[in-house]
Amino acid sequence: MHVVITGANGFVGQALTNYLLSMPPSLKHEGEVKAVSELTLIDRHFDSAFPSKPVKKNVTIAMHSGDLADQTWLSELLKQSSIDVIFHLASIPGGMAEQNEALARQVNIDATITLLEACKMQTLAGQGKPRLVFASSIAVFGQLPERITDATPLNPQLSYGAHKVVGEVMINDFSRRGWVDGRSLRLPGVLARPPAETGQLSAFLSDIIRQVSQGHAFVCPMSPQAKTWASSLPNVVENLMHAAIVEESKMEAGRTFTLPTLCFSMAELVSATGSVYQQKAHELVRYDVDPMIEQLFGCFPPLETPKADRAGFKHDGDLKSLVERALPDKTHS
Repeated sequence: MHVVITGANGFVGQALTNYLLSMPPSLKHEGEVKAVSELTLIDRHFDSAFPSKPVKKNVTIAMHSGDLADQTWLSELLKQSSIDVIFHLASIPGGMAEQNEALARQVNIDATITLLEACKMQTLAGQGKPRLVFASSIAVFGQLPERITDATPLNPQLSYGAHKVVGEVMINDFSRRGWVDGRSLRLPGVLARPPAETGQLSAFLSDIIRQVSQGHAFVCPMSPQAKTWASSLPNVVENLMHAAIVEESKMEAGRTFTLPTLCFSMAELVSATGSVYQQKAHELVRYDVDPMIEQLFGCFPPLETPKADRAGFKHDGDLKSLVERALPDKTHS
């Protein structure tokens, strides 16, 4: 089985790659359990220590550095061998997309369509229909209503969210035509990201766990009662893997899932972090509200995801479990 991961050097991409290298090397596709024999990793560049897991003897791994905005390069790369599963994680995220809309559109929309066209060509050539797992985002909802359900209209307020809507629609259409077996997952915030200049406006949600766990003071840009959604990195990887094995015949109408996730206040997150890491968390955190940040990330309503629940997707279970899984290498008693 040939698996392709775009954005493979990113936070989620690295974790997914290492998971694939750690697990029994097989995935269920088109009714068969097949060994993962080939991994194609695509990103602008790769860390020297990546992947951190040893490559199995029966797995060939190819790392391709390039710009997803170069549609010719990407198209030629995808033609090299038939593909079974694509995890499309690459994107230009929120704040960065606002600063460079043209580049964001090339990566977030044009590259997605290039992937879909490659799947179409492979299917029409009789070489098997690829399964494409698309990392969408809760940014598609924009300004949130009092409750989010599977029927909530989409109303993105940033270019990133608008681009993800386009990706979802195109994946549904190509799947309807039988050219790809696509499924889109609306990912929540993923914790805890390492410190980096990623352009993500929600980075403080990761920073607060990391800093408080080490007993460091932190200034939170949202109020204690501000509510948000998030999942741990391991939980998101597990849901991506689940999306890759859910058979097409078992899916309901429509291929887009808002993932189950936990909804919690900043005060609850601080308290859970203090409890897990035995820190006096409420003495370490000062709240200095940024109205824009709180409007974007601190007004999240209750979330209902019956469609994803029935399909077998899951959240972390409880907030302490999320915090524990967010920093897996952090030791605590």
